This record gives sequence, C-alpha cells and structure tokens, in this order.
Amino acid sequence: MANRLVILSDMWGSKKGLWITSYLAYLQQYYNITFYDCQHLADVSLAVDSPENIQKEFIDGGVETAVAHLLKKENEPSHYLAFGIGGTIAWKAALKGLPMKSLYAISSTRLRLENQKPEGNVQLLYGQHDEFRPSAEWSLQVGVELEIVQNFGHELYTDEKIISKVCQGLLAKVMQKQSVA
Repeated sequence: MANRLVILSDMWGSKKGLWITSYLAYLQQYYNITFYDCQHLADVSLAVDSPENIQKEFIDGGVETAVAHLLKKENEPSHYLAFGIGGTIAWKAALKGLPMKSLYAISSTRLRLENQKPEGNVQLLYGQHDEFRPSAEWSLQVGVELEIVQNFGHELYTDEKIISKVCQGLLAKVMQKQSVA
C-alpha cells in the first residue's frame, strides 16, 4: 500500500502554482497524493489578487476556515508536504487532532507565531534571505530544527534545485521503509 502524501499549496493556490507539477512528477509513483489548494480550503475569493489582499484574507479567518475544512476532509494518518500558508494550516490542524505521520513545511513563515509543536516528525525549510522566517530562538523554544538554505529567499520551493532536494528527502524515507519491510 502506497504511503499517503497530502500536499497543501502556498497562499496562491493553483493560480501561480505551475511549480507544483514538478513535485508531483517526482513523488506520484511512490505516494498516493492528495492536493489541496489553500485558497479553496480557506474559502478565499478575491477580485484583486494582490499579495496583501490574499494575506489579509488568510489572517482574518481564512487559516481557521482552512484548518476546519482540512480536519473534515482528512482522517487517515498521512505525510504532509506544505508550502507557505499551507504549512501553518497543516501545523494548526495537527494541533487540533489531524492524524499526521510527518510534516515537511517549506517557507511557512507564520509558524514563527506558534508556541506549540505538533506530535510527530516535523521538518522546516527556509531560505536564508526570507526575512520573515522563524528565529533560532523560536526553534529552540518550540523544539524543532530549522533548515536554512543559503542564497535563497521566500519562494525557494519554486526552484528546481530545491524541488529536487525536497523530493529526494521524501523519497529516501519511502525507500528506507521499503528496505526495512
């Protein structure tokens, strides 16, 4: 039986998410993948899709709406790969009982506002030049390691080098489990 991988988009959802197809190409033969567009999960519908408007929608109740929808949709223990706001949604949902085997969150800057870590394996990846990434002090307080990639900013997850790195890490976990079984 294939491992389940739930992928949560960044704040742009599918609108600016052509990069997501690269992740799917790497991972779909090893994982049973479910993809969620975070704008849909959060019921975000905007006439003006500016970064400021989208962020405001998520901050003003969208994250909570998305968490509630994710909790209704997902009841099977799964691995999660999440980008930006998707990482915050998965993190908060896990704290409310979402069955999660692992969380790999990339550029989830709003996690810096959290003070409790969900159960299970949590990997956090940020670009060195992402000015809103959590601090080293935060990671010590919460009890989670931050992996910082040099010479990258917030949208590092759209770069092919990072896509390959993340996918190879996820695939190594699957291959390790298969060789143990």
